[in-house]
Amino acid sequence: MNAPSLNPDWAKLPIFNRSEWKSVRFGDVVENVNETERYPNAAGIERFIGLEHLEPGSLHIRAWGNVADGTTVTRRCSPGQVLFGKRRGYRRKVALSEFDAVVSGDIYVLRPKNDRLLPELLPFICSSERFFQFAVETSSGSMSPRTNWGHLAKFEFALPPLDQQRRIAEILWAVDEVLIAHEDSERSCREAINARLAHTLRPTGNGRKNYFPTKPLSEIACIRTGIAKGKTYPTGLPTIKLPYLRVANVQDGYLDLSEMKTIDIPKTNKERYLLHDGDVVICEGGDFDKVGRGTIWRNQIPECLHQNHVFCLRADRSALMPEFLALQLSSPYAKRYFLGCAKKTSNLACINSTQVKAFLFQLPSLREQQRFVGAADKLESARAELLSNHTAVMNMLKALIRALS
Repeated sequence: MNAPSLNPDWAKLPIFNRSEWKSVRFGDVVENVNETERYPNAAGIERFIGLEHLEPGSLHIRAWGNVADGTTVTRRCSPGQVLFGKRRGYRRKVALSEFDAVVSGDIYVLRPKNDRLLPELLPFICSSERFFQFAVETSSGSMSPRTNWGHLAKFEFALPPLDQQRRIAEILWAVDEVLIAHEDSERSCREAINARLAHTLRPTGNGRKNYFPTKPLSEIACIRTGIAKGKTYPTGLPTIKLPYLRVANVQDGYLDLSEMKTIDIPKTNKERYLLHDGDVVICEGGDFDKVGRGTIWRNQIPECLHQNHVFCLRADRSALMPEFLALQLSSPYAKRYFLGCAKKTSNLACINSTQVKAFLFQLPSLREQQRFVGAADKLESARAELLSNHTAVMNMLKALIRALS
């Protein structure tokens, strides 16, 4: 399957003809809904949505909490309304509500204020780079910055006539459908791999024993922390500017290298933070279900470093294949460990290098590792192609949204 390519002239298509577009403020056409439901159970509302349930880059809510388990949130959302995470806006959390729920106080519930704006277009306006940048720039607070509605309502953008809004929304939602199809197929591949991993790698307890001997990960891999942004060095040292891998680049099973940043470091420090082919990179923090996410580095970018929030694991190849290391770290067995020992806040979890080093790695022989990796390769290849196409379609969607904004 060939990945779609970007068209640099999309912004010149007739549907993006701005001759009749009118500049408006966000608050002129969108309202912040403050409907409350003090007794959601009695009202038949079964679900609540927190920031941890909104997935960056996706307009769809695939996880939620159960009201029956207890919740203090009372703000209500209804199908068709847009949810925007006002805390840490740089995390880009926006989604379309498809069911009745109560939501966290850190989420704005938005809907069109009048008939000047189609509801179908609002989620994409809230997903635009300009909107996110405005939300971040108008946020206040050091540890947990939040944007407030008074500032967000002042965001200005060009609003197309209704007929153009309708055609643009149809195109954008059609692209979104393709993304969902890719995500569903990729998820099926990942679940098949995880099912095999779960069968092969199992935790001890309840009379069960591991199939394979275990060793602390630090005995079979070198675990390194990365370079800290803003670190100072003695003056006068020759420096070099190099790209570096950030948490935003490391996804669950793949890398998103569409936006790389660079950093200046002394040449003598380069090797300390340089990634090598076959290194496994994992993130120290993220949403509860994403903590410890990672993949293999394959020298996609020459001379690339990694930041201090991304651990680099370099396998002892006399005993461990990097591919098997990456697979086991993505397994349900490892996910349970990382989440169990992670430091948790309201919706984030974080692990440290000591915990990574202490992970009891199940170590089959190299021959058994090769057999397992070989069996997983076909699924991984299919998954990699789906991810590549997903990235291309996502870039297409971003380009279309840029043309809109």
